[in-house]
Amino acid sequence: MTTVLKALNAALHFCLAEDPGVYFLGEDVLDPYGGAFKVSQGLSTAYADRVIATPISEGGIVGLGVGMALRGLRPVVEIMFGDFITLAMDQLINHAAKMRWMSNDRVRVPLVVRTPMGGRRGYGPTHSQTLEKHLLGAPGLRVIAACTLDDPGGLLQKAVLRDDDPVLFIEHKLMYTRGVLALSDLEEWQAERTDGVYPAYRLRIAGAPAPTITVATYGYMAEMAREAALRLAYQHEVFTELVVYTQLSPFEPEPVLESLRRTGRLLALEEGGRTLGWGAEVLAQAVEGDLGGLRAARVAARDMPIPAAAMLEAQVLPQADDILQAALDLARK
Repeated sequence: MTTVLKALNAALHFCLAEDPGVYFLGEDVLDPYGGAFKVSQGLSTAYADRVIATPISEGGIVGLGVGMALRGLRPVVEIMFGDFITLAMDQLINHAAKMRWMSNDRVRVPLVVRTPMGGRRGYGPTHSQTLEKHLLGAPGLRVIAACTLDDPGGLLQKAVLRDDDPVLFIEHKLMYTRGVLALSDLEEWQAERTDGVYPAYRLRIAGAPAPTITVATYGYMAEMAREAALRLAYQHEVFTELVVYTQLSPFEPEPVLESLRRTGRLLALEEGGRTLGWGAEVLAQAVEGDLGGLRAARVAARDMPIPAAAMLEAQVLPQADDILQAALDLARK
């Protein structure tokens, strides 16, 4: 079975083999360690001159990546824990994302910043966060979230080799050991993908009645959404259509609006804090879509630091039961 971890690692090997301008930078990425989550395993052995172990300075690492990209290279920067993306926000927002605009399109910054996000492993308040919402909407910066569906490795390859703008590439920690699910292998599901470099996926239970709720989500929350959707169908006869995004920003509302024209009910899911998050933007754009009679809700983390204790962490982060209850509440409205 190909796991998400293996798919991402294979993608990086492919990128380094395919383009001599690809470099890989990060903390503790050299073999035999191969990175905290082993996504860089084997890279330094195969491409010793293009895999660079850096000091512990996230701002410095990303700044180096920006400079390399400005000189025509295609660097891939790993931030060991997404919590520390905050230390590189100046480089991302005020430098990488603006160079194209400030140069009248004469300069591009083909930089990919990869980082694991999310909790559920008991790592505590400073190593369990989902912080990408703080970078959504930054003009010139693309935010991509990998999921288990289809081809997460291919998604990374396209970001590294084909995207000439800076990309923040999000990987949830719990997805690394999960198997990659080809759309044709989802036996219980009718699945399709939208066109485009970074697609969205629509999933509905095969042979089920027409869905009455649209569930919009991304990353690991798509795994929980599939679990909740099956429980809703078999236990409560409430049927949903899942819309799983890979490109979070710039946000393209049409995949969710197309589904909402059929269902009229929207449930947005994310693991980050509820207030002013991705789900709020999804709801706002749905309202602006002038669908008429829209009913909507959000499921997200509580707006508080994430505890290390498993029982407390589970109370702060959204669970499948939370999705189930929110969907049932929507169905009754």
